[in-house]
Amino acid sequence: MHETELHDLSDDADYAASQLQGSLSMQRSDSAKSSSSAEPEGAELVYWKDNVTIHPSQFASERISGRLKLIKQGASLLLTWIPYKGQNSIARLSEKDMNLYTIRGISFSDVRSIRRHTPAFGWQYIIVLMSSGLAYPPLYFYSGGVKEFLATVKQHVFIVRSADDANVFLVNDFQNPLQKTLSSLELPRAVVANGLSVSTSISDPHPAENQPIDDGSVSGEVASLSLYNGRPRPKVHDPARDLSIQVLEKFSLVTRFARETTSQLLRESLNNGYGANERRDHSPHHHDYSYKPSIDPEKAPEEVPVVPDPLEFDKLSMVWGKPRQPPLGSEEWATFLDSEGRVIDSKALKKRIFYGGVEHRLRREVWALLLGYHSFDSTYAERDYLRSMKKSEYETIKHQWQSISAEQAKRFTKFRERKGLIDKDVVRTDRSLSFYEGDDNPKVNLLRDILLTYSFYNFDLGYCQGMSDLLSPILYVMEDESESFWCFVALMERLGPNFNRDQNGMHSQLFALSKLVELLDRPLHNYFKQNDCLNYFFCFRWLLIQFKREFEYEKVMSLWEVFWTHHLSEHLHLYVCVALLKRYRRKIMGEQMDFDTLLKFINELSGLIDLNTIVRDAEALCICAGENGAACIPPGTPPSLPIESSLLYPQQDDVL
Repeated sequence: MHETELHDLSDDADYAASQLQGSLSMQRSDSAKSSSSAEPEGAELVYWKDNVTIHPSQFASERISGRLKLIKQGASLLLTWIPYKGQNSIARLSEKDMNLYTIRGISFSDVRSIRRHTPAFGWQYIIVLMSSGLAYPPLYFYSGGVKEFLATVKQHVFIVRSADDANVFLVNDFQNPLQKTLSSLELPRAVVANGLSVSTSISDPHPAENQPIDDGSVSGEVASLSLYNGRPRPKVHDPARDLSIQVLEKFSLVTRFARETTSQLLRESLNNGYGANERRDHSPHHHDYSYKPSIDPEKAPEEVPVVPDPLEFDKLSMVWGKPRQPPLGSEEWATFLDSEGRVIDSKALKKRIFYGGVEHRLRREVWALLLGYHSFDSTYAERDYLRSMKKSEYETIKHQWQSISAEQAKRFTKFRERKGLIDKDVVRTDRSLSFYEGDDNPKVNLLRDILLTYSFYNFDLGYCQGMSDLLSPILYVMEDESESFWCFVALMERLGPNFNRDQNGMHSQLFALSKLVELLDRPLHNYFKQNDCLNYFFCFRWLLIQFKREFEYEKVMSLWEVFWTHHLSEHLHLYVCVALLKRYRRKIMGEQMDFDTLLKFINELSGLIDLNTIVRDAEALCICAGENGAACIPPGTPPSLPIESSLLYPQQDDVL
């Protein structure tokens, strides 16, 4: 990271413009009256601020600037943010696309809290969290003004500083006992509306919702946060290790209490108006996607008529989804290489791997190419040289943490925290696999060493739960510490945003998924909308660790090979999500699953999905969606590589 580049605003056009207008653009009384023509009749503009900015991707150079307003209308205080026309820095965004980020008329009666962030370096920003759990994108104040904004809000609504976090201001906080109960949970960062990044306090109780927008305005429909807390049944992978599911299940206890105690905080799930329908028969074979509910059959929900799939899904797959081929073998692999080891046609190779995968004995060589550790035009000699150089570099980085003495560690909180978390995770990662089973297994120690070394290589990101899941298959294939590390580094260049503190990578993927479902299956999208499921949190695990818990180990490796080819799309994993949801749409809609039931149902699919069929379905959907599908995915959405890595935001650590 280049700190000077990240925080030097001298060449920033928006910042320069804001400086010309002074450090504060508050207007009251006469100024408000002069602008009243743009406001609704009977409304008073009590505050406005120019050059308040959002960032629709992880790149600091990509921004949309606009005007933030506070409008007094009767007894209500409203907040709006409208982007400037023709002044965004992202050529790829049309005016219509920019309207997706517009915030129109938020009433403070529906606001739960405002989080203020004032870093020592960089820009101040605020995050508005709604009572429903919806968190809007961070609003960056390039030239200050957060204090004045909060002072204006305080003049018109009741706000108090949270006892748990001095940077969180609670709005209309009349439920103190409930608030304290919710704040006691340590929850991950909220997901924001429009799929943008947000870094909320862990004391904020509500995971936020992803909100697709049709008309450029922010919809008032939000997700119910009542979550399933049932007993998980054993799976191919132990779901108890999934951090997000643990958090969701823990959160369910409080949300159920909250729903019973105060209905205005969390909305009841809506029932749709479908009538009774005949249940579709399911084959007992796992490849037929059968789902055996764990509840008593006598209490099973009655199915209702389901709106037909507009794409006639099975026919779609037959037309576009090509059958899978045998995996790439040694003899065929040799035909893709010239005499010095260069790949002759990387596009043809990727296409071949997309449709068949790779035999396991070739994976060590091929994965290094797919992940970008070696370039496709490198020779055997160049690859050998790179291995030697990178091994030396790896040892240097590893020595940094190995040389920390016990006395140093006592004064290095972040190191102790990360090491402790890694130590706990690696002993629970794929231990049923013979490669990692047994006490004092040296492979488990290698997992720990690589993850610790990565936390020093990328200190801003560090280590987060789930990373061990991504590293495990790589070490299993590469069987070399240094090569496993560098392949993992290459993978994290693409998936690292999944683990950012603000979870910007997850936000953009969940947003893209919601838009793809809306594009490819509008009735299913409408069903999720009616039942407050548009946050798509039930797909969180799929996206976070790339379906690692949903398939057997060998099938996971085959699926990842397909993803890494980027044939057809860099974001095929999103189409896999859509394909899965469409495959089960009859059951989801017919049994009127609410969020609780849907989360349980999705988790229990682990080990029951036929890989070849779902990849074929995803391919068909990707081809069918075409450019419209690509337009649903915001720029920079993982696993897209960053265009300018020097412009990535640093991770803001509270303590070191």
